[in-house]
Amino acid sequence: MVGCGVLVLVACGGGGGAGSDAGLDAFVERTDGAIEAGPVDASATESEDAEVVDAAVADATFDASRPTPLCEVSEERIACVRRSLVLRAAGLDRAVHFQWPSGDPPEGGFPAVLLFQGTASPAGLAWVGERDGAYGAYYQADVIRALLEAGFAVITPEAQYDGAGAWNTNVAPWNYAWESSPDHALMLAIFEALEAGDFGTLDADVLYAAGLSSGGYMSSRVALAYEGRFRRLAIASASYATCAGSFCSVPTLEATHPPTLFLHGGLDSIVPPSTMRLYADELERRGVVHSVVVDPAVGHAWIPASADAIVTFFRGD
Repeated sequence: MVGCGVLVLVACGGGGGAGSDAGLDAFVERTDGAIEAGPVDASATESEDAEVVDAAVADATFDASRPTPLCEVSEERIACVRRSLVLRAAGLDRAVHFQWPSGDPPEGGFPAVLLFQGTASPAGLAWVGERDGAYGAYYQADVIRALLEAGFAVITPEAQYDGAGAWNTNVAPWNYAWESSPDHALMLAIFEALEAGDFGTLDADVLYAAGLSSGGYMSSRVALAYEGRFRRLAIASASYATCAGSFCSVPTLEATHPPTLFLHGGLDSIVPPSTMRLYADELERRGVVHSVVVDPAVGHAWIPASADAIVTFFRGD
């Protein structure tokens, strides 16, 4: 296993392997095929969008009781249809995957969640999670499913090197010189694309952030670097933006810090829960709304409660 520190952070896994459900295998194959079919037409009507989704999942068998046809769920795998575009940032092409909920958007557009990948776990893999996948891959895909069903659009940008890298947030020299980082340039490109409607009918003023490990640190980073942009955060198996593994120092924070949900495995030896507690304790001192959910049976991974906990917290319930 790769160690977690300033230079290298552990990935949240995407999971792989063949499933036993033939219909679901066809769904995943068609999902990937739909992604490569061509760029997204952000001006498409809702009916046109529905045709794209239906064509992508024509062979899948869906549970009719579910309010959205965007994800297929079995005991062994969760697979969700995604769209993709490429943004140019700091001279690099960066893939960004996304999907919006089924149905008509509310006035102003869908709220959106930026879900940040872990190290060396390409963001595209987050949309298909196997039950036995590394780092709670099944529960990561379940987060996407739950957000889409709850009316949130989901955006998963790729970290550097086509998702094989980590986020710059706690990597020198960018940990203390953020505005010079490639990932800062990517975030500006994402904001611009949101405003332009390139991700569909989303509300660029109603944003949330979540992620595991490196993606969790990145969720903290975007709240600090782009003050007022993100309403709430969900940080899984991570801590403050510049922390890394067991090395963690949390400065005095502003009371304007976004409300934050912490999800952590009690057995996590990569990012000890004590480092998360430092962050949570500082938010407590500043009177910032926060919640901590620790699963004592889980290590460095998404915990089973993640989907319900995130949706509930982001809704403000």
